[in-house]
Amino acid sequence: MKETPTRQAAAEAAGSAEAGPSHANRAGGLLTIDLDAVAANWHLLAGRAAGAECAAVVKADGYGLGAGAVAARLQREGCRQFFVAHLHEGVALRTHLLRDCAVQVLNGPLPGTAAAFEAHGLTPVLNSLEQIAEWRELAGSLGRPLCCTLQVDSGMSRFGLSAADMDRLAAEPALLDGTGPMLLMSHLACADTPEHPMNERQRQAFEQLRRRLPHLPASLAASSGIFLGPAFHYDMVRPGAALYGVNPTPGAPNPMHPVLRLEGRVVQERWIGAGDSVGYGARFTASGPTRVATVAVGYADGYLRAGGEHGFATWADEPSLRLPVIGRISMDSLALDTTPLGTRTLPPGTPVELIGPHRSLDAAAADAGTIGYELLTDLGRRYHRHYLERHDHGDAS
Repeated sequence: MKETPTRQAAAEAAGSAEAGPSHANRAGGLLTIDLDAVAANWHLLAGRAAGAECAAVVKADGYGLGAGAVAARLQREGCRQFFVAHLHEGVALRTHLLRDCAVQVLNGPLPGTAAAFEAHGLTPVLNSLEQIAEWRELAGSLGRPLCCTLQVDSGMSRFGLSAADMDRLAAEPALLDGTGPMLLMSHLACADTPEHPMNERQRQAFEQLRRRLPHLPASLAASSGIFLGPAFHYDMVRPGAALYGVNPTPGAPNPMHPVLRLEGRVVQERWIGAGDSVGYGARFTASGPTRVATVAVGYADGYLRAGGEHGFATWADEPSLRLPVIGRISMDSLALDTTPLGTRTLPPGTPVELIGPHRSLDAAAADAGTIGYELLTDLGRRYHRHYLERHDHGDAS
């Protein structure tokens, strides 16, 4: 099966052409990111929300997987609306996309930054009357309307215009002069719990807020909200974590394709005896002869310290055997009990799977007492990142 590297992957390969070990062999861990799976997930979500435009949220560097590579692939699939959180993310992403793609910045302009949005072709999501005023002032100084999105608070109490703010905009249309709003959006607090009454309360609140500006297209659902049904889809859906393989329907089978595989490389392997301890705090003590492999991945790489107690790895030659994490996870390493492999050993440099086909992202997150979102966005920059584009998933919609 032939792999087609992205421009980013090709640049990495070119940069590692100097004499000596390859970039992949220099790194303690390898993060493989399947862009075909990201594309398949986008098509699946677009199909679930048929009739609504399907955007892509690529904030936090594409949830840790590389916003540029992800957005460039989704652009080829037909996605034209991308969301990030901060101005600097938007500036960086803009260079990867054609001009017909919109880059929307969820936090809107901080004071004094409106001109930078316009200069880089970014669309602000305006969350307050103050942000609207700054955007209106810039539009007036330029003598032309400037596109924007308005966000309303439908009950999450995080971002957005209040009901009182919306009443004022409805009563004083001049407050929006020159701002060119093209979308009205809000965000659900409990979409990953379908039976939660907050979902319907927010939908009804959103409906009421929309009546102040009834001409605007609307957006309410992110990843999990898509699975609440057509009443939540409106004109645009904004999936984020589900694009990267996180289960948008906790408690039910994951409908998404897995996107990443994380492997760590063995640094050394040794035998210890009964009574010997492993790691900081001596949290693990061997009850008998135990073979220990030290792997060059730690919490500085996003393999969370809290995941040690229930964590495990697998080895390609014996994938059915779990190699438990033992002792505390360190900043730069973790320890595995490789005794279950019997006489087979793991020489230095051997890769072991920490997240992938034999241990899902959501399972690894649960073992660490967190969610897939946090585990994804914590993935460190020390891994060698390898992007796959095999174009063999077919139509996932």
